[in-house]
Amino acid sequence: MKPSSKLVKLVIISLLSTLSMILMLLDFPLPFLPNYLKVDFSDIPAIIAAFVFSPIAGVLVEGLKNALYFLYSGSGDPIGVLANFIAGSMFVMPVALLYHKFKTVKSVMSGLITSTIVMAFGMSVLNYFVILPAYSWFMGWETMSPTVKLTTVMAGILPFNMIKGVLITILFIPLFMNLKPWIEQKRFSFSK
Repeated sequence: MKPSSKLVKLVIISLLSTLSMILMLLDFPLPFLPNYLKVDFSDIPAIIAAFVFSPIAGVLVEGLKNALYFLYSGSGDPIGVLANFIAGSMFVMPVALLYHKFKTVKSVMSGLITSTIVMAFGMSVLNYFVILPAYSWFMGWETMSPTVKLTTVMAGILPFNMIKGVLITILFIPLFMNLKPWIEQKRFSFSK
């Protein structure tokens, strides 16, 4: 008896979400940026899900990863988990949309560059207007002045997300080259 396509899809998304959460645990700070900004490669399984199925599947992996991380870590930081979900979704969507439209290595490269820019600038704006004020409120800190928020964004958030996007791009391109036949075979089998 052959398992249904929906069941196999659910299993693959679940496995990629779990792998993504494990990669999220293997984070590390960059030496010249604040320690609370940590790089991880947990967006890579989400990109793979987005390539095999759809951009929405990539966002679903991001959501499940963050839910699993929140439950596993016992983190009392829902704002950081939500920020990670938003940043990951901002990174996954552009590259997935370009890949599904053109299905070439060049579109993947263009998509990763676009994703890096979207995530870096999108998270900078969100941090300035929403995330940093939410952290201040949640932690019971004094409200940050516009100067402190701008300095935090320009000296920390923006360069961090640019570097993270570049590191993911450098790691993902050779991985994609090796996985491309598998991704295309899975895409074809699930599009039937």
